[in-house]
Amino acid sequence: MADPHDLTALEQADAIRRGELSSAELVDHYLARIEAHGETVGAFVTVTADQARARAKAADEAPAEGRPALHGVPTAIKDLTMTAGVRTTFGSAAFADFVPPLDADVVALLDAAGTVSLGKTTTSELGVSLYSEGEVAPPARNPWGLSYTAGGSSGGAAAAVAAGLVPFAQGSDGGGSVRIPAALCGLVGFKPSRGVVAGGPLGFGAFGLPTHGPVARTVTDAAAMLDAMATPVPGEPYLAPPPPDEGYLAASRRAGARLRIGRFTTPMLAGDQPVDPVCAGAVDMAAAALAGAGHEVVDVPPPLGPEVWPLFEVIWYVLALAPVPPEREADLLPLTRLMRERGAAVTVPQLLGALAELQARVRRGMHATAGYDLLLCPTLAAPRARVGAFTEAGDPALDFDMQRRFSPYCAVFNVTGQPSVSLPVTLVDGMPVGVLLTGRPGADGLLLAAAAELESSLGWGDRHPEIWRATPSATVNGV
Repeated sequence: MADPHDLTALEQADAIRRGELSSAELVDHYLARIEAHGETVGAFVTVTADQARARAKAADEAPAEGRPALHGVPTAIKDLTMTAGVRTTFGSAAFADFVPPLDADVVALLDAAGTVSLGKTTTSELGVSLYSEGEVAPPARNPWGLSYTAGGSSGGAAAAVAAGLVPFAQGSDGGGSVRIPAALCGLVGFKPSRGVVAGGPLGFGAFGLPTHGPVARTVTDAAAMLDAMATPVPGEPYLAPPPPDEGYLAASRRAGARLRIGRFTTPMLAGDQPVDPVCAGAVDMAAAALAGAGHEVVDVPPPLGPEVWPLFEVIWYVLALAPVPPEREADLLPLTRLMRERGAAVTVPQLLGALAELQARVRRGMHATAGYDLLLCPTLAAPRARVGAFTEAGDPALDFDMQRRFSPYCAVFNVTGQPSVSLPVTLVDGMPVGVLLTGRPGADGLLLAAAAELESSLGWGDRHPEIWRATPSATVNGV
């Protein structure tokens, strides 16, 4: 006997399609779980219960013919992503009452795919940190251990999915913000290639670093959500690579060819940072599984090294200069204020020089790894961090440096624009540990297929934290 949240997103879509489950039943089930556990794990800033119920009712009344693939399936939208008519705080007290007049393109695309949003998930302030601990919502906590962070900036999305509050959720990733929370919470976090998912209707593309991506329990659920997101939108600054035949879900289910995989554990953005043996051991486990599946796994140097950190740092400071009403600057957190101060001090020649030098180093790194289909490395240099660990010293500069040392891998692949996915590998002391698989630019379908194969080989299965079973609920027609 399964509870509704035991079903994957695709299984829920199938149950709705077969008439075994209604969207309204699913929405009510998840809203009850959010009421019971949402604040405990700090998953949501805003819950849109009335809107969700109205949308679910309309979904159930829609004609069976022409329903989109994810018709009626609940989801949630990151609070960094504009949603028309719904409070969107960008994780900041400076925007505590802001209600956007329009949707981000990705929100409109998920609506068109038939999903039903239950609200806005917790994020870090303006997306600047890898933890989600602001002043507009409780901190996003890891459902596997509530004293630990769920990560950021898509921390609420990961907390919601891992706790069984939604089957999958929209996130965004400008330096690891989908993959870091996924690794911490035992989930699949997929960062698509640059250009695959539209970033509009506002903004200039932020030098190609950020992109929207799915946070899900399985690779196929992530691929199905990517299919919904990856619809070309005119006017985007980066050309979308051709999608795989029949879409990303179909690609994730194809048996892949034998691949050449480059493996490394050396931290790229913090050369003197020791890697926790737990994280290195997860890479060993994944490498053994891939080799056992017939792939060639070769030890390689990382494509980029710590010399790129000062360049990335300049760009990250500048990106923190999102428009904030002058009278609300004092409402920003110390880390955000520090980054904005440093960003304001960057001159145009300094920015252009950093971009040029970074791209030159990217070219060299991409040439060096061109002979490999995939790269395998840790997602993080340590398997977990306590809530408050980065801020407890009261020094925002130390906070930012601690984040670099905790996550010295993910951001490199935002710079290169490559598709990159974090997958759960094992549990150590009751907490999940993930690894990072990264593909060639535009080869998102091949990466998803390899990730699905590794997922199957590792046997992660339906592992869940205790909170998953904390509230009894109705079964799904005997399923």
